[in-house]
Amino acid sequence: MRVAIIGATSALAHETAKCFAKNGAELFLVARNAEKLQAVADDLKVRGAPRVETYVLDLNELERHEEMLTTAVQTFQGLDRLLIAHGTLGDQRKCELSVAETLQELNTNLISIISLLTLSANYFEEQKRGCIAVISSVAGDRGRGSNYVYGTAKSALTTFLQGLRNRLSKAHVSVVTIKPGTVDTPMTAGLKKGLLFANPRVVGEGIYHAMQSGKDVVYLPGYWRPIMFVVKSIPEKIFKRLSL
Repeated sequence: MRVAIIGATSALAHETAKCFAKNGAELFLVARNAEKLQAVADDLKVRGAPRVETYVLDLNELERHEEMLTTAVQTFQGLDRLLIAHGTLGDQRKCELSVAETLQELNTNLISIISLLTLSANYFEEQKRGCIAVISSVAGDRGRGSNYVYGTAKSALTTFLQGLRNRLSKAHVSVVTIKPGTVDTPMTAGLKKGLLFANPRVVGEGIYHAMQSGKDVVYLPGYWRPIMFVVKSIPEKIFKRLSL
């Protein structure tokens, strides 16, 4: 199996990659920090991956996306799976005060991913098989005052994936929307930890199984599905009074 993982140095991507490595997948890893990327690659080789290739790229450089994906396909003479896992959890207050800060968050968490999806979708559609998985978030299920810029990006991304799934299903390509809740990773290091925080290993394994089974939408851990059902059901008149 040939798998490309974009944003490979993130905790969730690394945990997912460990599962693929254990099962003998060839891996094409993309991230912007060369040193961290090499460390992840070395770890995955030890864990059983027969071949690991790396590609250093700041994913906000949209003009380089096509070159990167072409390199991935040519390196392994094709791809079977693609995981898009990069993103940032920006400072909501800074976004409220700055248009530039807001646009930067939207570029990283939405526009760069749409660019990658547009290019990769055409490849998989022509191939008529494969799986594209993207890490979205439960934050996109309802706008909250504490993180609505990030939530907006994830909500729009989820909608984009819905349409893409509808389109690519005709070509037997699965599109998996991953919706993690709060996970104990470096990305959430500044947040107060609570009972709902999940172990990244558990979420990574969940992503792996979702990609292998070709599921449509997966909440990870699974308890977030009923939680978000309740959150989405709260009337707006009441919801806007809550401090969330």
